[in-house]
Amino acid sequence: MNFQDFRTSPVVLAVALGVVVFVLAQSVFFLAKSWKRGKELGISKDTLKSTAVSSAVFTVAPAISILATVLVLANALGIVLPWIRLTVIGNLAYETTAAQTALDFWGTTINDAVGDRTQFATIAWAMTLGSIAPLLLIPFLCKKLQKKVGDVVNKNENSKKLGDAISAAAFIGIVFAFVAREINGYTAQTITEAAENGAVEKVKQIAGSAGAMSIFVLVSAMILLVVLELICKKFKLEKLQPFAMPLAMFGAMGIAILLTNVLPESIVNHGWYEIGTEISREAVEAVK
Repeated sequence: MNFQDFRTSPVVLAVALGVVVFVLAQSVFFLAKSWKRGKELGISKDTLKSTAVSSAVFTVAPAISILATVLVLANALGIVLPWIRLTVIGNLAYETTAAQTALDFWGTTINDAVGDRTQFATIAWAMTLGSIAPLLLIPFLCKKLQKKVGDVVNKNENSKKLGDAISAAAFIGIVFAFVAREINGYTAQTITEAAENGAVEKVKQIAGSAGAMSIFVLVSAMILLVVLELICKKFKLEKLQPFAMPLAMFGAMGIAILLTNVLPESIVNHGWYEIGTEISREAVEAVK
């Protein structure tokens, strides 16, 4: 069995289905418990139905974002592993960062298909173990932290505004970290050795992953998001607002496909990278 078969083998698919069935069963269990408790409290059947329907609709927008994350990771990891991960916990920022951090060790990126079982297993463990820490810490620390932060932020109106500003700044900082990486070109390094004229030279190859298409997609997503937000505000479409970001993401993907087929190949494949050499004195001494 080759690696491509392994990523979508019956065993891996069975694990994924088991996880999905467990999550769905858990959801149905709590829904039934909540429905029963609501009736005990005297809540009308119409109110319970309305609440259940509105909650289901509210989950559509996050589900679209999760689907986009699965598609982003599918090229490197296949469909099944991202499907398992995002069925339970995770988001685009965390999952891609965890996968890329593991891939940095081998000098590759999530733009390339992972063809080694050790790399695949390492990525799976990195993505999974990183999510366990919050699940263990939140039950013990979240309530205390929330109370202390709440006491500070809700002290007065100025404190509340400062808390909102800090929260927004933290989120913007995370977003711009990804934006800067795509503009500058997140690099993967591979070290090779070449023997020439009796000396060993270490050649450091740095392959950039960013290029013209990265900028096109980034700008397209930003423009689409701004346009959708303006439409929501102008026509008072509050129900559409949660869908603005996922729709902008899919719209940018569509524009990328369109530009790939319309623009000249030289522009589509244009990227910036740097290649340097680094002489290893120890290696030169070893061959003398």
